[in-house]
Amino acid sequence: MPDATPHEPVAHHAATTPVVLHVSNRRLKVVGAVAVGVAALVVVGGLVSRVSADQSQKAWTSQQAIPTINLAKIDGGGQRQLDLPGDVQAFYTAPIHARVSGYLKRWYADIGTPVKAGQVLADIDTPDLDQQVLQARADLATAQANQSLAATTAKRWQGLVAADAVSRQEAEEKTGDLAAKTALVNSSKANLNRLLALEGFKKITAPFAGVVTTRSTDIGALISATGGPTDPALFTVADQHQLRVYVRVPQNYSALVHKGLTADLTVPEYPGQTFKAVVANDAQAVGAQSGAELVELSLDNADGRIKSGDYATVSFKLTSPITTTRIPVTAIQYRHAGPVVAVVGPDNHVKIRPVVISRDLGSSVEIGSGLSAADKVVDNPPESLADGDLVRVSGASAQTSNPKAGA
Repeated sequence: MPDATPHEPVAHHAATTPVVLHVSNRRLKVVGAVAVGVAALVVVGGLVSRVSADQSQKAWTSQQAIPTINLAKIDGGGQRQLDLPGDVQAFYTAPIHARVSGYLKRWYADIGTPVKAGQVLADIDTPDLDQQVLQARADLATAQANQSLAATTAKRWQGLVAADAVSRQEAEEKTGDLAAKTALVNSSKANLNRLLALEGFKKITAPFAGVVTTRSTDIGALISATGGPTDPALFTVADQHQLRVYVRVPQNYSALVHKGLTADLTVPEYPGQTFKAVVANDAQAVGAQSGAELVELSLDNADGRIKSGDYATVSFKLTSPITTTRIPVTAIQYRHAGPVVAVVGPDNHVKIRPVVISRDLGSSVEIGSGLSAADKVVDNPPESLADGDLVRVSGASAQTSNPKAGA
C-alpha cells in the first residue's frame, strides 16, 4: 500500500494524455478547414472581381469606341436670304475735263460743295486762245474785204459783157473769183465761231445739279487739253439724290432675282440700319469669268446719308422650291463619287447618302435631291465614319435639333 500511492498519479496522468491530444487534433482540423474555406472564398472572390472588371473594361472600351456626333440643323424649302456685296454709285457721275489749255485762274467750288446745273466751278486763263481769236477776226475781215472787191468786179464785168466790151469767158472768171472769195469768208467765219466756242470753255461749269466729289487742280496749275482720255479731270460732280447699286448675282439665283424685287441694303457707317432698294435692271447675261449676272438696284437717297462709292451688303429675300433643303456646309463631305452626307437612322447606325447641291450659300448649301427635312444629318462628320457605323447622338444636339424646321 505505501508503495502504491506514489504511482497512482502517474497512472492517472498516463490515462488522460490521449484525450487532450485528440481534442487538439480535431480543433486543428476545424481551423484548417475554415482557413482553406476562407482562402477559397478569397480566391474565388478575386477571380470573380477580375472577370467582372475585365467585362466592365471591355464594355467601357466598347462604349468609348462609339463616336459621339452632333446633328446639323436642316431647313426645308421656302424663303431664303441671299447676302451679296454691292457697289454703290451715284445716279449721274461726271468727271469734268478742260477743253482749252492754259492756267487755272480761279476755282469756286471745293469737294462737298452742292452745285446747280451750269454753275461756274473754275476759270481758265488762255492767252494763246485769245490771240487765236484775234487772228481769226482779222482773217475774217480780210476775207470779207476780198469778197466785197470780187463782188464789185464781177458786177462790172457782167455790164461789160452786155455791151460786148469783154468776152463772156472773162466775165465768168470774175464770177468764179467772187464765189471763191465768198467761200473764204464762210471758212473764216466758221474758224472764228470754233475759237469763240472754245472761249466758252474757259469757264468750267457743272453739267447738272449735284455735289463736287473731287477737285484735282489749284490756282496757277498748268491745264493741258489734248482732247484725249489721258487728260486729267479737274472736277467730279455726282448727283446722289438717287443711287445705283450694282450686285453680281450667282447664276444659280439669277432666275429668282427680277425687276421690282425689293432688297435690304446695309452699310458699315450705319450699323443696325437697313435701307430699301429695288431691282431696276439686269444684264440678261451671265459673265463668262464671274459666272454671275450683273443686277442694278435703285435706291432713293434724298437725305444724302449714303455716299457714292460706299461698300454695301445687299440682302435678297428669295423663295426657294419646297423640294429643296438647306444644311450647313460643314455637314457635306466630298468623296470620289461626289458630295455625300451621313444620315443617322432610327437604330443610330449611319447611312452614307449621296446628294446633289443646287445652290451654294457660302455658310450653307441647298440640297436639290438626296435629302429630306425629316432626316438626321451628322454635322462635321469624321473622315473615318463609314456606312453602317454605330454612333451616339449628343444630348444637346438631340434636344436642339428640329428636322422639320425652316419650311
